[in-house]
Amino acid sequence: VSDASGCSMVALLHTGAAKFPRTLLPRVRQAVRSLLAAGVLKGYGSIVSRKLASHGFGASMAAMSSFPPQRYHYFLVLDFEATCDKPQIHPQEIIEFPILKLNGRTMEIESTFHMYVQPVVHPQLTPFCTELTGIIQGMVDGQPSLQQVLERVDEWMAKEGLLDPSVKSIFVTCGDWDLKVMLPGQCQYLGLPVADYFKQWINLKKAYSFAMGSWPKNGLLDMNKGLNLQHIGRPHSGIGE
Repeated sequence: VSDASGCSMVALLHTGAAKFPRTLLPRVRQAVRSLLAAGVLKGYGSIVSRKLASHGFGASMAAMSSFPPQRYHYFLVLDFEATCDKPQIHPQEIIEFPILKLNGRTMEIESTFHMYVQPVVHPQLTPFCTELTGIIQGMVDGQPSLQQVLERVDEWMAKEGLLDPSVKSIFVTCGDWDLKVMLPGQCQYLGLPVADYFKQWINLKKAYSFAMGSWPKNGLLDMNKGLNLQHIGRPHSGIGE
């Protein structure tokens, strides 16, 4: 990923992966309560309580169950990979387009969208890009264009019921780069429209900063460390992490 944050969002959302030492309990309690109050994890009180109870915290987290119901039915976790080099090439182009559909009540992954994308301006991947992302030339050659992938995203969203006005979903990204910079920038360059559902998202860095009181300068690395979470998956691999 060009923003070098190497961001895996599922690990941070799925608190059951954490092994919390008791010395971190006050910080964990404060973080979860803040995330719940901020509307990022509303309605997760009973789930989080059960997760933390499995680590021996039991009734100490029971008060969290009183938070209002979750406002989103689904979290759509997204993490682009794009063409890149040192110095950076322009324009950058999305080469991996992954989305995980997480149930807002159970926090289980219900569906996955994943496609590689053929770059057209710089069709040949640089050695730096391949080394960083693990994406080799053969993985993007002959793949659909961004326009075609966006059409398939829309089809997937419809199939998953995410376009139903009564179903509330929100994209989750680690930083604003994916949906504030990369996608609209490439769509503008190619003369493509940006679907409305891509125009709002939860920036997990901001949620973390609100909860923990410090900005994660190193992205996922700092957030994992601050919440005592272990990184899962290959860094800079959209679907892998």
